[in-house]
Amino acid sequence: MNPRCPVRLTRPNGTAALAALALCLLVCPGPAAAQQPPPSAPVVLDRVEAVVNRQVILASDLDKEMRLSVLDPVRGAGGVQTRQRALELLISRFLIQQQIRQEDMQAIEPTQAELAARLVELRRTLPACVRANCASDAGWKAFLAARDLTPQEVETYLQNRLEILRFIEQRFRQGIQITPQEIETYYKDTLLPQYASGESAPPLDQVSTRIQEILLQQQVNALFSDWLQNLRKQGDVEILDPAYAPPAATDGKGGGAQ
Repeated sequence: MNPRCPVRLTRPNGTAALAALALCLLVCPGPAAAQQPPPSAPVVLDRVEAVVNRQVILASDLDKEMRLSVLDPVRGAGGVQTRQRALELLISRFLIQQQIRQEDMQAIEPTQAELAARLVELRRTLPACVRANCASDAGWKAFLAARDLTPQEVETYLQNRLEILRFIEQRFRQGIQITPQEIETYYKDTLLPQYASGESAPPLDQVSTRIQEILLQQQVNALFSDWLQNLRKQGDVEILDPAYAPPAATDGKGGGAQ
């Protein structure tokens, strides 16, 4: 008889005894069960950092945004990426992409050929890539591995960037012209200083399109910021982690279009 379950079976073949035995097995743990350790604390696999019109931004999204920032030429020009800024950029991107889907702007989606061409350009001209010899397949693979990135993540990054740049161009570019002189000035004063002494910088004609996009983004910044601020006010944006919600992050001006 189990001392933990004091049921005496005087008639093993009796109905009452069988019922008592069943009750004992249900309510009285055996020695093995009694010796099991308590369950360990739950492991947090991910967490929600913000919600943008019912679309969640996870901590893993923020981690990936930090890793992808190495592909941003603006960051390479001396800007320092922080998790606070990365979250603001994600919020802005989510708002813009939601607007693109709402307006069903399929015409701005880049083709596979355009994405492939942009990837080749990035591997040849991005300063961090030049130093890592990303033009070669081995160098590109090592560059991605060192930053915990996958080719699929890079392709998605480029696709999102092209879509947003085209959206901005359609919405805000009318009347704005980028002159060849402005492109050349940016090339000499901003791009070339990013390359270390002795490194081979790409010629102007290879990066002029990229520079034009950057200057276009700067030119429309005032118009776009006002539009984005109104879009954020009209939407439902909630930052759940107080560490990412200082006053500057709640006035609708914290994010850009990158």
